[in-house]
Amino acid sequence: MANNTQVLNERSLQLLKTLVERYISDGQPVGSRVLSKDSDLNLSPATIRNVMADLEDLGLVHSPHTSAGRVPTVSGYRLFVDSLLTVKPLNLDDLTRLHEGLSPRDDNSDVIGVASRLLSELSRMAGVVTLPRRELVCLRHIEFLPLSHTRVLVIFVTNEQEVHNKIIHTSRLFSPAELQQAANYLNSVYCGRSLVAVREAVLKELKDDQERMNQGMLDAIRMAQLAFDPGNKKEDYVLTGETNLMGFSELSDRDHLKQLFEAFSQKQGVIHLLDQAMKAEGVQIFIGEESGYQAFEQCSLVTSSYSVSDEVVGVLGVIGPTRMAYQKIIPFVDVTAKLLGAALNPKSSSPL
Repeated sequence: MANNTQVLNERSLQLLKTLVERYISDGQPVGSRVLSKDSDLNLSPATIRNVMADLEDLGLVHSPHTSAGRVPTVSGYRLFVDSLLTVKPLNLDDLTRLHEGLSPRDDNSDVIGVASRLLSELSRMAGVVTLPRRELVCLRHIEFLPLSHTRVLVIFVTNEQEVHNKIIHTSRLFSPAELQQAANYLNSVYCGRSLVAVREAVLKELKDDQERMNQGMLDAIRMAQLAFDPGNKKEDYVLTGETNLMGFSELSDRDHLKQLFEAFSQKQGVIHLLDQAMKAEGVQIFIGEESGYQAFEQCSLVTSSYSVSDEVVGVLGVIGPTRMAYQKIIPFVDVTAKLLGAALNPKSSSPL
């Protein structure tokens, strides 16, 4: 888009900005007469038509067959979002609802669902939040408690406030003293490291360093391997308000809706996009075909990662038509991500 920005003069950029804003507002192709009135540039309709022809040649707008007016293309939206957008602060009512809904609490089991519902209700589109990725959070403490036979209850605390339980089956019977010794060793070596880092270190030690380890250390490492085995569980997300998308004319085609809802059901495409968003800082925007998925060619996804203890553990966002109010959705998603991270980590101070 940088090349198009350099090619276009201020007049052309102002007309493009006006066209995109008017189309987002009304959902109708924008003609030269409307642009002349809204742009405050005091240009004749003929001059505006010439500028529109130039924008069309650059692939930034196009003319639907049913109208003489023009609408933005994906490239036009991208230039608008990257270079022309004026972001608006959240209104006080929405900000209050977010603060109330995502306040820190003792039980975080429902906070992901609350975040997804708020994203949907306040945007009137679909809200999506990935579940926190457990292996990306940090180990604070681990304990082993003996159960019957060779069953052991593993209790581990992450990020100073999340408690997880798991039952493992060991290769032999361990005494309470042996389990305490194993826990002491793991807490001394791995406390403060992410679970994925712990798992990688455990596997490396089992492969490379068994000869220098005494039996107690070896037992501890093998129990840690069982405790932090991710198994076959796939990362998932909470999606709310997908039926809101049926109210947008550009998404109301029956075949397109079927394709879109199948993508939501199968989840792979959405998860892939959210994974991409987790790799970058700040708000990320996928517009139409930029997603790489046919089902989302008429949609935009505005996302932001959320963090616990300065570690990115998930991502959230709003899914809607490409004709969405980006100037409102971008700060809305950004604020929600900050508040969700704070709600999942009550010991942190308010992010806002």
